[in-house]
Order: sequence, then structure tokens, then C-alpha cells
Amino acid sequence: MTHHLRVRVLSLLLHTPSHPPASRISPHRLLSTAAPTSAEPFAVEDRLLSTAAPTSPKPFAVEDYLVASCGLTRAQALKASRYLSHLKSPSNSDAVLAFLSGLGLPRSDITTVVAIDPRFLCASVERTLTPQVAELGYLGLSRPQIARLVPLALSSFRISSLGRNLSFWLSVFDGSFETLLQVLRYNCGILRVGIEKVAMPNLAFLQQCGINISEVAVMNMYSSRLFTLKPKSLREAAERVEELGVKRGSRMFPRALALVAFMSKEDVARKIGLLQKIGFSQDDALVIVRKAPPVLRLTEEKIKRAMNFLTTDVGLEAPYIAERPALFMYSLERRLLPRHFLLKVLREKGLLNIEFDYYYTASMAENIFLQKFVHPYKDHVPGLTDDYASRCSGKAAGQEV
Repeated sequence: MTHHLRVRVLSLLLHTPSHPPASRISPHRLLSTAAPTSAEPFAVEDRLLSTAAPTSPKPFAVEDYLVASCGLTRAQALKASRYLSHLKSPSNSDAVLAFLSGLGLPRSDITTVVAIDPRFLCASVERTLTPQVAELGYLGLSRPQIARLVPLALSSFRISSLGRNLSFWLSVFDGSFETLLQVLRYNCGILRVGIEKVAMPNLAFLQQCGINISEVAVMNMYSSRLFTLKPKSLREAAERVEELGVKRGSRMFPRALALVAFMSKEDVARKIGLLQKIGFSQDDALVIVRKAPPVLRLTEEKIKRAMNFLTTDVGLEAPYIAERPALFMYSLERRLLPRHFLLKVLREKGLLNIEFDYYYTASMAENIFLQKFVHPYKDHVPGLTDDYASRCSGKAAGQEV
């Protein structure tokens, strides 16, 4: 019967002149041309056909979520989203953000965590984060301390050995949580390194070299990485430092080791060759390295410009500079040039008749330099103070060598 009714309706529609061509009749109009409502089977079929298909839910936009909920920039979100493409909803990420906020992390720190370690949003609050906080609390850390630890530990905060590793390093740094945080700022890898196979052998070797562990830990941005080097590489680096003439137990040995350990033999040789090329003898070049190992990290341009200024403008000899290599470490634009110019002005005006040793005036603390050479003469030379301050800030013109 249903088939018979449908055939009759379609026949009437197709042969009635008042209707538009079939190609212009919408499916909705075809279905709304009612058959008798008493024909229940046909009415049911008609209602099923006229019901719109359900719309699929909008897919989870990870990049938009990172910007809106985590505070990342669009560029940061684009980079981070590559690690989170598998996420289908924000439920777990929302839970992680709520956990971090409840722990006491400010919004800026949460943004830092997500930007550097996007996978943190995938951690389980129940199985990973909450137990970690509980374990660290058992070790004696307060919640505010744990909140400060999270942005520095990053992915290490989610590993099962975190509590054990943290306890070990706290004992190394005499229980100082502040020292631990300082080290983590430069090398969060200490929380992941093998304690027995790497950390303990390295610490023992450094102590044999006469190095104070707590001091070297925060000496510079490279020094704490000595703890996580392969033990063999650390020993080889120590031998190379000794070949440069820096003895174990000397004050400069830790500084030289923290630099040479992360430079190739070729790079060190190239930098020593540069010193010889610009006027130093081989002995003078080695003196510079022994007295100021950080010179090895300076760019070739900085070394050349400083040497040109010191020899041409100031008139110093290479042996004098070699004995005072800290001159290479000072800023040419913000320290050496402004002081040289100011002293030159004072001499030209007859206000400074004593000839001071150059290194004495260059190495002097800024507040002392102001007291001795700027403030006493500000009334004799109009604009002296402002001009000097402008040069030190790098805003004055004519500071090029």
C-alpha cells in the first residue's frame, strides 16, 4: 500500500502543470506534499526522511586552547601544538592547569611550563602530579617551594625518580634549596642524570681536583653542566686544561674547566691562534688564558675591537694587556670608551695633571670612578655628568673605535 500511495503522489506531481520542473523542486517540498495522515507507515517514513542529519561536534582546536587557556603567544602555540595533536578534548589539560594554579603557580609560570614542556598538559593529576607533590612534601619541601620547583624541573617533575634525585642533590648542596634552584636554572638535567654512574663519579673527581662543589655549581651558566658530563669526558677536559698551564687546585682551574669541557680542541686552538695573530706571543696568549679563561668564549670581533682600541687609542703594549686580560672582558662601548673619553677631556682642560695607570681607571668600580673623576669636575665642565652617563648607556654618538 505504501508503494502504491508513493507512486500516485509522484505521478500527480510530475503531471500537474502548476508545479515547477522537477529539477527545481526541493527535497523538502517533495516530502512536505502530504499523503493522507491516516496512512501511518507512510507518515512515519516521511518524518524519518525529513529529519535533518545530526551535526558532528566541533573538533578540539589545540592551538586556540593554548592561546586562550594557557597564555601562549600564537607562535608559541603553533610550536607547542605539534606535541599535542593527539588531544581530542581539553578535559585533562584543564585538570592540569587547575592543579598547577592550586599549587600556587602564577599565571606567568604556568605559561612558561606549557611553552617549554607542552606534554606537561598530558600528565595525570591523579596518578603522577598529586603523588609527586606528596612525596616532595614528605622530603620537607613546602608547597610554595614545590611551586617554585615546577617551572625549573619541567619534564623531570613527572619522572618516578624525582624524589630520590632531588634528595641526593639537596644533600650535595648542604640542604640549600636556593642553591638547587640556581643550578636548575642552568641545568635541569641534574634531576635526570644517573646518580651512581654519572653524578657520583663526577663529584668525586671534581673534589679530587680541589673544587668546592657548592661554589662551582653556581659559578656560571656552564659550570653545573660538569656534573652531568660523561665521567670520561670530564677527565679528558681536565687534562686539556692542565695542558694550557692551569694547574689543578688553582683558583682559575674550575673556571677554565667549565669552559674547555664544552669546547673542542680545535676551537681552543683557534682562539689561541687568534690572540697570536693580533699581536701576542704564544707565551702571552697562554698567560691570557691562564689568567682569564672566559676570554676563550669571547667572539673574534669583540677581541679584535678591544685590542685595536687598547693599542691604537690608549697606546698600550701587548705584554701589558696580556698581564691584565680582564680588559677584554669589559664592555668597550659602555665602559672603556666612556671612561677614556672623559679622562681625555679632563686632561685637555688641564683639570687632571696626574697620569693614572690605565688598568687602575678601567677596573675601578663605577661608583668609585664617579666619585673620583666625574662629580668633582661637573661644575668645571658643563654637561660632563650627562654626557658621561649618555655614553655609558650607549646613546651618545661618536663612540665607534
